[in-house]
Amino acid sequence: MKFEIIVSLVATMILSAILTPFVRKLAFRVGAIDKPNARRVNKVPMPTMGGLAIFLAYTFATVFLLRFQIPTRQLWGVLAGECVIIATGVIDDIFELKPRQKVLGISIAALVVYFAAGVKMSHITIPFLGLVSLGWLSLPITWIWILAITNAVNLIDGLDGLATGVGIIALSTMGVTGLFFLNVANTFVGISIFALVAAMIGFLPYNFFPARIYLGDTGSLFIGFMMSVFSLYGLKNVTFISVIIPVIIMGVPITDTVYAILRRMLNRQPISHADKHHLHHRLMQIGLTHRQTVLVIYGIALIFAFISLMYPISPTWGTICLTIASLVGLELFVEAIGLVGVNRQPLLNWIKRIVKGTTSKNSH
Repeated sequence: MKFEIIVSLVATMILSAILTPFVRKLAFRVGAIDKPNARRVNKVPMPTMGGLAIFLAYTFATVFLLRFQIPTRQLWGVLAGECVIIATGVIDDIFELKPRQKVLGISIAALVVYFAAGVKMSHITIPFLGLVSLGWLSLPITWIWILAITNAVNLIDGLDGLATGVGIIALSTMGVTGLFFLNVANTFVGISIFALVAAMIGFLPYNFFPARIYLGDTGSLFIGFMMSVFSLYGLKNVTFISVIIPVIIMGVPITDTVYAILRRMLNRQPISHADKHHLHHRLMQIGLTHRQTVLVIYGIALIFAFISLMYPISPTWGTICLTIASLVGLELFVEAIGLVGVNRQPLLNWIKRIVKGTTSKNSH
C-alpha cells in the first residue's frame, strides 16, 4: 500500500475526531436528540446524528485525499446514493420517520447506486449449471440485499459504541478479504473500505461507553448502506463462497435481524414492531453491564470475522463443515440467551433428551 494512502487514512481518522464535537453541537441546535423512554438505555437526553461526522470525513477522503484512487463513475455514483441515505438519516434523527418512509429512502439510494454507479449483483454460479445471468432479477435482488443489510445494522444500534465497533470489525475483515482472497480486480474497493474504517475509528472514542454522542439513524443507515455496497463489489459474479463470506462477516447484525423477524412472526406481531429482545437487550437482561455487553458482542463479531477468513482457504468439504458448525453454534448461543424466547429452545431440548436417554440407559 502506497505511503500516501496510509497518510490519507490517518488524516481521515483525525478529521473525523475533529468534526465530531462540532456535529454534537449541531445536533443539539437542530433538535437531533435521543430522549429517554422505555426502549432506550440512555438516562439523559443524548445528541444523535453522529454519523454525519463519519460521512463528512469519509467524503473528504474519497473526494480529495484519495480522488485518483477511485474511478469517476464509482466515486460520484456511490456518493449520490450516500447523500440520499444521509438525508434520510438526518430527517429521521430530527423528526422521526415511519418505517416505510425509511425504506423509501434506502430504496431510492439503492436505485441510485444501481444505475449511476453500476453496483449490482448481475450473475450467479449454480453448481452443475455454471454461470447464469440474473437478467431482470438483478435489480430486485440487489435492492433486497441493500435494504436488508442497511436495516440490519440500523437494528443493532442500541448501545454506546455497538454499531460503530461491530461495523469497524466487519468492514476491516471485508477489506482484508477483498484485497487478499476474493481477487477483487479493483483495489479502490479496499481503499474505500479502509477510509470508512478510519473515519469510524476517529468517531468511536466519542461514541464508546459512556457515549457523548450517538450514531443516530444518520450513522447506522450510512454504515449499513456502505457495507451492503462494498460487499456487492465482490458479488458481481456470485458463487457460494462470495455470498457466504459477507454474510458471515456481517453475522452479528444479520443474526439479530433474522431472529427478530422470527420472534415477531412467532408472537404474531408486525415485523416492524419494536421490542427489547434484541441481542444486546438479552445480554443485559441476563446480567451483563452495558460495557460488558458491548465487549461481548465485539467478541462475537471477531469470531464471525475469523470464521469468514477461513472460507477462502478451505476446500469444499471444509466450507460445508464450517457452515454447518457455525449454524449449529449460533443456534445454541441464540437459544441459550433466549433471543427468540425463553421457552423456545428446540435444539437445546433435543440435546437434553438425547443426553438423558443415553445416561439413563448407562445407569441401568
